[in-house]
Amino acid sequence: MRYSNFIGGGASLLLIISCFLPWVYIPLIQTTITGFSAEHTNFGKPGLMHIILTGFATVLFLISSIGAKRVNVFVCALNFSWSLRNYLLVTNCELGECPEKRFGIYAVVILSFIILIMSLLPKGNVE
Repeated sequence: MRYSNFIGGGASLLLIISCFLPWVYIPLIQTTITGFSAEHTNFGKPGLMHIILTGFATVLFLISSIGAKRVNVFVCALNFSWSLRNYLLVTNCELGECPEKRFGIYAVVILSFIILIMSLLPKGNVE
């Protein structure tokens, strides 16, 4: 695909921004969980792994060698699986209390999927 590197790089930047958006709101403890702020919980900073993986994927999108494209597929698949893990972990209902899902958690999953698709459609030179 002709613009897959640009779309993948743009989606990577949007994914980094969406790590700072609210992911869920837990009314029982009155706290909002983002990718970097999860006080009163044991979630840690799940957005940090996204930033590391998307930064690495963005660099791999810029490199035009076939080896970089192959490694990029693996990195983007790992990033997508991490986003699914975060979605399942953060939006889990506990003790009958379900958190309110916000836009950020959906954006992380959708953008990770877009990045994965763009890594599977690299711009290549046909000889």
